[in-house]
Amino acid sequence: MRKSIFWKPYSNLLIIGDNAGWAVDVEARALLGIAQRLGFRAKLAKRAFLNIPRAVHYVSQFSLNNPSIYKSRHAISVDYFHGKPEQGENFRKCFESLKTHHRSIARVRVSTREMEALIKSSGIAPEKVMRIPIGVDLDIFKPQTAESRAQSRKVLDIPADAVVIGSFQKDGVGWGEGNEPKMIKGPDVFLEVIGKLKNEIPNLWVLLSGPARGYVKKGLEKLGVPYRHTYFKDYRDIAALYDALDLYLVASREEGGPKAVLESMAKSVPLVTTAVGQAADLVKHGENAMMSPIGDASLLARHSLDILKDQELKAKLTVGGFATATENSFEAQLPLWKEFFSYIRA
Repeated sequence: MRKSIFWKPYSNLLIIGDNAGWAVDVEARALLGIAQRLGFRAKLAKRAFLNIPRAVHYVSQFSLNNPSIYKSRHAISVDYFHGKPEQGENFRKCFESLKTHHRSIARVRVSTREMEALIKSSGIAPEKVMRIPIGVDLDIFKPQTAESRAQSRKVLDIPADAVVIGSFQKDGVGWGEGNEPKMIKGPDVFLEVIGKLKNEIPNLWVLLSGPARGYVKKGLEKLGVPYRHTYFKDYRDIAALYDALDLYLVASREEGGPKAVLESMAKSVPLVTTAVGQAADLVKHGENAMMSPIGDASLLARHSLDILKDQELKAKLTVGGFATATENSFEAQLPLWKEFFSYIRA
């Protein structure tokens, strides 16, 4: 009896990442936990076989470029986080696939207002598009304390009196050393900001995580700024890195998140960011983070110095940031996901 219920068409959910071991797969695992909490029969998969109709959620929007997914009898949904058609061939193909096959898609999840408008312009039925920010797990990302700060710096061999700025992302092309910069992630802007801060902060350090960081590491070496680069196999371990920080910096030109917006807020680490991705939706400048126009390295540096020199401002931002993280936690998002997956049969 149990088996027949499990195999009822469209009653079980397959969640498919990209098997690259970074942001997309992290989001897939997070979504698995959310789906299971909602009572869905869900599991991670590498592919969806065609023998029995299932509900299938693709976490990578580039899955839309695979013609085979439209030939199945599966009910499919997809995350579509970033990339305008004019920004590259892969993005153009992705959007054209959406326009061509939108009738075969049950739901599209976007994380920002900007992408919500773009996806709706494809001709898809507006009710199929839902905006759910890339959330944060408050059971993993807990506020920094004096003790966790000291312990994290000890483990990382970073001086206790250093001023530490964090950057946890992938900003190099490919999955190798990453010596060629991925410009939409703003690694050149990041280095420009660090160069400006070095002149003001003699004990400046940078803490990096994520794959393909070669361009930034070489840039920091050229600037003479000490750094640590730690890349965990289990993304959840990255929470401990936030404990070492005085500030988190996002210098991107294009984002679907980034995840670090809410992660840093949840960890009570002050955030300085460009007006990009969901930062543009969630940040209230001067209340829960500091935000500057895209590409403005001078203003990013100024905001960073303001936080580092003004304890009252820092305290205000961390309190406001934690409130924003709580409002966008996985727990708070459960009703949105229940509505999103309403196409799954009980």
